[in-house]
Amino acid sequence: MPITGLGPHGERAASPLSLKLTDSDAADAVKRRFSVAVILHTTGSDWARQQLAGISSTLGQHSAAIVDVVDCAFVAEQQMAALTRLSSEKVDAIISIPIGNSRVAGAHRLVQKAGKKLILLDNTPSGLAAGTDYSCVVSADNFGLGEIAAKLLTSHVAPNQKLGLLSYAVDFLATNEREIAFRKWLSINRPDIAIAQTKFQTLSEVHNVTKGLLEKNENLAGLFVVWDEPAILAAKVLEQLHLSIPMTTIDLGNEAAINMANGGAIKGIGAQRPYDQGKAAATAALLALLGRQLPSWVALPGLAVTQDNVIAAYQMVWHTPAPPELIKVRRR
Repeated sequence: MPITGLGPHGERAASPLSLKLTDSDAADAVKRRFSVAVILHTTGSDWARQQLAGISSTLGQHSAAIVDVVDCAFVAEQQMAALTRLSSEKVDAIISIPIGNSRVAGAHRLVQKAGKKLILLDNTPSGLAAGTDYSCVVSADNFGLGEIAAKLLTSHVAPNQKLGLLSYAVDFLATNEREIAFRKWLSINRPDIAIAQTKFQTLSEVHNVTKGLLEKNENLAGLFVVWDEPAILAAKVLEQLHLSIPMTTIDLGNEAAINMANGGAIKGIGAQRPYDQGKAAATAALLALLGRQLPSWVALPGLAVTQDNVIAAYQMVWHTPAPPELIKVRRR
């Protein structure tokens, strides 16, 4: 699919295929045995596990070691502390997904000032400049993912209905882009549809926030949740209330894939490619450490997933066979 979104500074996307190590680069990287730290908002999601798998696979192939993996638990202060600590330690590069924008900008700016390379995932903190404060952003096409979610959801929605939007209360580029794209696609293609929005700041809030949205809007015809973990929690609320409302989300995590395959609330998913994104981020880190010029924004296209193609999509996204739960559904 084409990349429809723009980068954090309005850039057009470069392809991950533009990140290539020559044979000479690869040999040089192996000799230099680089060290890399990875800072994630969470390590508990399927997205994070696949991202780490892609990063570690690529770095391992070039004798580069992951010396630290930090789980920030979605807490900006933990991320800032980790960046401050690692900026003064013996590490060559840091791969980080910023939690928010302005709040974590100063801590991210420390990295390249300390003579290390910074590769960002999905988001650029406010005020940071490519080439000076960071080497490259490697992202999914979050705008395109929002469009996919809108298109898949509205195929289940009759005219003149209202949809629920469950969005993230933190100023985070990836989820912001999905929400903007979702709204824009509806305004152009389904202007008959109204939107009722609510927000959550932590996953622990999702149950009550979803319940409140449903109580205030008794006849919702669909629900879009900005990523798969809160979507699964929202689906459980629908189940508890005995409501049959179609839902779309972003990320082909295990639970979301199984829910959709079994005919659950999730009817469509805009799938990121976290394993491939991790490989691209690791390659960008190696190239930056070798002094190569990098594009400021590299983006990977999303994949539209429904019950019909969930097994094939799972294999493409995860680079592994589909789990038994999905195979069993297909054999029914």
